[in-house]
Amino acid sequence: MTTRTINVDYIARIEGESALNLQIKNGQVTSAQLRIFEAPRLFEALLRGRDYTEAPDITARICGICPVAYQMSAVHAMESALGIKVTGQLRELRRLLYCGEWIESHALHIVMLHAPDFLGFPDGIQMAAAHADMVTGGLAIKKAGNHLLRLLGGREIHPVNVKVGGFYRLPTIREFAPVAEELKTARDLAVKLLHWVATFTFPDFQRDYEFVALRHDSEYPINEGRIVSSRGLNIAVADFDTQFEERHVSHSTSLQAVIKQRGSYLVGPMARYNLNFDRLPAEIQTLAHAAGLGATCRNPFQSIIIRALELVYACDEALRIIAAYEPPEQAAVPLTPHAGIGHAATEAPRGILYHRYEIAADGSILHANIVPPTSQNQLCIEEDLCDVANASLALPDEGLRDLLEQTIRNYDPCISCSCHFLKLSVQRE
Repeated sequence: MTTRTINVDYIARIEGESALNLQIKNGQVTSAQLRIFEAPRLFEALLRGRDYTEAPDITARICGICPVAYQMSAVHAMESALGIKVTGQLRELRRLLYCGEWIESHALHIVMLHAPDFLGFPDGIQMAAAHADMVTGGLAIKKAGNHLLRLLGGREIHPVNVKVGGFYRLPTIREFAPVAEELKTARDLAVKLLHWVATFTFPDFQRDYEFVALRHDSEYPINEGRIVSSRGLNIAVADFDTQFEERHVSHSTSLQAVIKQRGSYLVGPMARYNLNFDRLPAEIQTLAHAAGLGATCRNPFQSIIIRALELVYACDEALRIIAAYEPPEQAAVPLTPHAGIGHAATEAPRGILYHRYEIAADGSILHANIVPPTSQNQLCIEEDLCDVANASLALPDEGLRDLLEQTIRNYDPCISCSCHFLKLSVQRE
């Protein structure tokens, strides 16, 4: 019997801390473990006893890259518990704020974290020496997204202007003017970035994933929609717990989510694209075809093209909302706390982010459950690693290690978001 072990002690160019252990016996991969060893975050426990109005600001601290996703899922879930719905310009401003997060997150991932894999560079800094225009352009796009977050959210990291029911302060039409000009430039740069990543050479790899994403009646999903899958799932967000469950695994401080009785599934840009291609504007669909994509894509290595496509879409959507903006009469809907249970799911840059809260009559939080995208994708990542490794065992260890790291970065995992406390069972004799 021959045994081969591939260990990556620390996965670079992702958010958070993780490692990979791959076991190969007799020419067959027997185990692929994405070990997430970052400390548990305990946010769900921290929320208990706090006032419902504090949830958006507390949960935003879970991640510095996608704080808006946590705020949006939190406010929607709290409003669900209170039986109210935010509409009109306030709803549009929330979508606009989310566009800012998609823009800054996707741009950062493409040029600094993922593109180096396809071009043979160890990092974005060294890649910039050969592709300065693409890197500087990508960072300029990110800067535009950050400015949008600062205007609407009060600051670029962990925004403070979001509240249950709306916002604390509304921007003026005049304040949007310079941001709109910056977004127009960012949009042009995003199209160039899309054309560039479409020229990359992609491994010949596909899997029959069960894609899961939100689907809205008329929009490409960001803040709202039903949860659907490529294998027939179509449920209200409130039914999430009836179809999905999280499991503890010994090698990870992240839970692994599965569809009950079915197993792994994939969330994120590729799932959104495959399930909502018809919701993209005609111009974006044309760009997708020009980049070599059809209405479906099952090659995870091409997810970088889809992120670039969503980057263009987010710029267009932001400009559309700004052009139609008329300040509403009030910054937030009046609220009266009462006992209730609320659910919400929004589309973080990395995929569905589900929140569930139970609040008491005085508005204090009794229970919180948060299911981030990376915990939903972790099992799917491990399955990708097995399949990619089995197809590439002829590579030397170093080459195989690089390919497996690239496979993980296809998902742009946010490790810190996914960490929960592991249950401990002690038996004494």
